[in-house]
This record gives sequence, structure tokens and C-alpha cells, in this order.
Amino acid sequence: HIQNPITKLQAFPFLSVSLSMIQKLKGSGRRILTFPAVHPCLKISPSTLLSSILNLSHSICNFKSKFFASNKRNAREAIRLVGVLQIFLEEIRDEQSNLLDSVVIAFCELHLVFQKLQFLLEDCTREGAQVWMLMESENVANQFRVSARSIATALDILPLDSIEVSMELKEHFELVMRQSRKARFEVDPDDKRAAMDVVSTLKQFENGIFPSDIDLKRVLDHIGIRTWSECNKEVKFLDSEIGLECLNEEKIKVAWLSSLMGFMNYCRCVVFDVVKGEGDQQSDGRGSSRDSEVLASLNPYDFRCPISLELMSEPVTILSGHTYDRSSILKWFKGGNVNCPKTGQRLNNTKWVPNLVLQRLIQQYCSEKGISIADQGRRNRDATRTVHPGSLAAKEAMKMLASFLAYRLETGVGEERNGAAYEFRLLSKANIFNRSCLVEAGCIQHLLKLLSSKDSSTQENAIASLLNISKHSKSITVIVENRGLELIVDVLKKGMKVEARQHAAATLFYLASIEEYRRLIGETTEAIPALIELIKDGTDRAKKNALVAMFGLLMEP
Repeated sequence: HIQNPITKLQAFPFLSVSLSMIQKLKGSGRRILTFPAVHPCLKISPSTLLSSILNLSHSICNFKSKFFASNKRNAREAIRLVGVLQIFLEEIRDEQSNLLDSVVIAFCELHLVFQKLQFLLEDCTREGAQVWMLMESENVANQFRVSARSIATALDILPLDSIEVSMELKEHFELVMRQSRKARFEVDPDDKRAAMDVVSTLKQFENGIFPSDIDLKRVLDHIGIRTWSECNKEVKFLDSEIGLECLNEEKIKVAWLSSLMGFMNYCRCVVFDVVKGEGDQQSDGRGSSRDSEVLASLNPYDFRCPISLELMSEPVTILSGHTYDRSSILKWFKGGNVNCPKTGQRLNNTKWVPNLVLQRLIQQYCSEKGISIADQGRRNRDATRTVHPGSLAAKEAMKMLASFLAYRLETGVGEERNGAAYEFRLLSKANIFNRSCLVEAGCIQHLLKLLSSKDSSTQENAIASLLNISKHSKSITVIVENRGLELIVDVLKKGMKVEARQHAAATLFYLASIEEYRRLIGETTEAIPALIELIKDGTDRAKKNALVAMFGLLMEP
């Protein structure tokens, strides 16, 4: 069974190659601004340790060419410092055959610092995390400062006299020492101003004031967000962080993350006119060749939960190092069991951590095999956390955004309406509070008009939006009272894309939740024949939606 990667590596050294491959996967599971560095064993070969340190230093120096949205000066200074030290380390590697234990201790500390610094630089250049890193500028600057001081400390304990190096190299070493001690690593004034602009905008949201587009663009330009797609990545990142933060009992950062997500949602809809529509709606799920290489070396049986024997949608690792699906292990613990289900080992606590590495591998496996475990994972997501907006700023930003989209749907033309419908679709997909705001803003009538659009993308976005909000109790009556049933059945029968037809079928299921409308659908001449046709000729998803709609129509009063 797949255990915590570090635990398993310690128990089975021969797995180091596989672990290395897993850690190279994109999104390795390390949460942003966490630094899980591993201290080298003191018995490690000095030459191996030195080679590893140099590999880390090369990786760090490669960040020179990366874009830093914030903390630019601090990052460059840290990279420069490591580059200077690298010259000293390369000279030692080339000249020394034997190193004292005291030298190894110093190099172990340096190895640890370099690991953490590499993590920090990865976070500073992480795609989709620009606004979060901007707002964490002070924390990030402090981490750079700590790294520099830690380098100085590691060099302090290095017995230079025991290493045969030239006087020139010793002077070079002392230069690094002085620079690492004196480096200030303060928050960039430009970062401070941009962060204050964000805080000011959030205050405007809280007071019901529409922010200036100029102010929003100034912040986005500062952190290098210049397209709709880049802005959308920020939203996705913040949403994933909120989900992870909700797993913590304290939920300390949920309000702050929610406010920033409200800010980025607003920017995405208002600032960017060009919407990257269909291509961004859903990734194709295909991973890199490296991902496939890892999958080929693993046993798919290990992707199943030992308790439920089903593929894990939310794998979590408990104290024993074994991994289970979150829902299964929580039921186990709630039943009063305090031992590991697989080994019987008694656990000191029932805490667990998400195994995001394994989750990514399972998602990649399911994508390649055509298994819909990803959809199951989304269904298992705790939607109740979205009943409330998370913060006052997020709440008011969403209300303003709903009004903006309602206006754009009513008065826009062509691509403007399609863009507004797509934004509506995204905002209403998995957020209960967003749905209520959009319904109250009066968007439904405008979406219904778009069902007759001659543009296939506009029609699909409109019906997908109606499907999302049909899950909101107040919307069903509004849809039916505005001739929505007739229009939805028309899309079901003659939709320009099969995706539009399958969304229409799913929408009928939600409308059928009310007895009066269930009869009305049954009395609509073309509804049931259109569902039967979709069951016969549609895609697997379309057939499923049509069958679910038929089931809804057959429910008891």
C-alpha cells in the first residue's frame, strides 16, 4: 500500500528512484509557503553531500531567468548569494578527497537551507499564486532574511582551516559570510503600494463602492497578470487554498483567502474583455510523459482505499503512514476506532494530512483510463462551505459582480454576452452563495433569451448556467414562469452541440423536483421523445443525464 512518501523511503531505500520521479510531478503536493526540507543523514558520504548541495545551488541559480511578481530584489539577492557561494563549493569539490566530520555537519546545515530556499523560490514564481504572494510579501521577505542568516550560521561552523584552499578562495568565502550577514531583505516599496491598493479595494467592496478599473489594472500589471487566463489561474489557486484551509479546524485564513478570491473574480469579469472560453472550461486531463512514466511503474491496486476498496478521490495519510480515502477513514475514527485499519497499530492521535501527490496520480490514472473518479471527487467536495461568502468583502464583491453580469447580459452584444454567460457559468458552478446572488440580480431572463442564440458557444454557456442555478430553489419558478421550459426542451431537441443537449436534460431533472412542473414536462409533447433520442444517440454523459431526467419524471408525487 502507498504510504507517506518520506516514511516509505526511510523504510525501503530502494524506492528512492520512484520517489524522485513522483516529486518531479507538477503540483507535488507541497502546500505553498511550507518548507518540508529533509536533513541529510550525518553518515552520508561527503562527496555525495557536496554534489547534492551543488545540484541545489544550480537549481537555485536557474531561477535567474524566472519572473518574480513580488519580492524581486530579495529573490535576486538570494540567488546572487548562492551563486557566489557556488564558486567556493565547486573549488572544494575539485580539490578535496577527504573532509572532516565537522565539515560534513556544516554542509548538512547548508543543504537544509538550500532546500528551503529552493521551495521559497518555487513559490515566488508559482503560476496562479501571484496575488497571494504579493499579500504575503512581508512573510516572504522574512523567509529570505532567515535563509541568508541560516547560510551565515552554516558557514560559521565550517572549519575553514581544515580545508586546503587558496588564500583567494578563503577571501571569497569571507565575502560570502559578510554579505549573508549584512543582506537586509526588506519588503519592496512597490510591493507595499500594490498590497495597499488591494486592501483599499477590499475596503471599497465592504462599503458597497465600485472600485476603479484603473486601480485594479495597476495591481494586476504590477504582479504580471495581463490576460483572462492568467487571472483565472489565480482564482483556481485561491479556491484550492480555501478548500485546504477548510480542512483545518481553526480555518484561520479562510476569510482572507475568500476576500482575495472575491477580488480576483471581480477583476477577471470586469477588467478582461477577452474570455478564453471553451478551451479553459476544463483541462483535457492529459498529463506529461513524465507523469505517464510514473504511472507505468505503479500498481493501480494501490490507488484503492483499503477500507472501501474503491478508488480514492481524497487520499489522506494517517499517523501510521498508511493512506485511506478521507470519507472512509473518518467513518472508521467516528466509530470509536483508534488503530490503523491495515496494521492494527494503535494511534496516538487521529490526525491526517491530504496526500496530494497520490491524489494527482489517481486523477492522471483515471484520465488515461476514462474513469470518472475526478467527477466523484467534485461531488464529495463539501459544498456547504460555499453557502456563506467567507468574508464581507467577498460577499459585497459578488453582489456587485452579479449586477455587472446582469447588465452585460441585457445590454451586451455578441461576444460580450457570450463572455458574460461564461462568467456566469463559472461563478455558479460550485458556489451556493454565488448562485443566490446571480438569481437575485435578475440574470435568469437574460440567459433564457440566449438559448435561441445562433452561436453554439453562447447557447452552451447559457444552458450550462441555467443548469447550475436550477439547483437553487428560487430559480426554478423563475425559469418556468418565463417560458423557460419550452426553450430548454427546444435545446434538448435541437441544441447545436451535444453538450448543450446534455445540459438541457440535466436541467429538466432539477425542474422535475417540483410536482407541478413534473406534470408540465410530461405534458410537453417533445420532451420525452427528445430524452429517448438522447439516450439512444448521445455520448455516455448525455445518456446518463437523459436517464436521470427520466427518473426525475417518474418520481412519486
